[in-house]
Amino acid sequence: MTDGDRQPDAAAAFDALGAAYEKAFAGSEAHRASLEWLLERLAPGSRVLDVGSGTGRPTAETLAAAGHRVLGVDLSPVMVELAARQVPDAEFRRADIRELPLTDGFYDAVCVYFSLLQMSRAQQSEVVARLVRALRPGGHMVLATVPLDVEGVDAVFMGQPVRVTSFAAGAFTALADAAGLTVLREEQTLFTPAHPEAVPEPHLFLYARRD
Repeated sequence: MTDGDRQPDAAAAFDALGAAYEKAFAGSEAHRASLEWLLERLAPGSRVLDVGSGTGRPTAETLAAAGHRVLGVDLSPVMVELAARQVPDAEFRRADIRELPLTDGFYDAVCVYFSLLQMSRAQQSEVVARLVRALRPGGHMVLATVPLDVEGVDAVFMGQPVRVTSFAAGAFTALADAAGLTVLREEQTLFTPAHPEAVPEPHLFLYARRD
């Protein structure tokens, strides 16, 4: 993903972080609460797509342990290898969600935890719309982001260079609405990852349904 302007490579950043990312975010009660919300709404053996699946924990692990069929997709080969080893009951694939073929109405649920932040605003809108189409009518989606009004900002995340683009909270909710989701609930919290180079960051979780 590195371009002529030497944009930081998102896959390389998360390759370098590896298991440290899982440890840093393991204490997120908001993340786990959103998974519990999703589990309450899934029929046995549901098909779930986990976008930006990382090390597989806690998302894929929690859903697979409940008997659901989980496909995790991530750009980072290191993350995909870790996830496959840690969560053998789920399937993981190294792929770019912007290019991955998706079948309309195939998934019962989609999870998108902080995996849009290295995309442009246009790409984020396009990806969420694609994911909504891949969700069956009545299916549920959880989206999480860092709700800041920033575009193409170079930053350091847990010691790794990244380029971040995001939306303010209201604009991100509007993006979900425009993509065809009904946002049922919003949760905002401030979370500090358990890492010496991490700083407190706002988190926004959207609980949504495709109607």
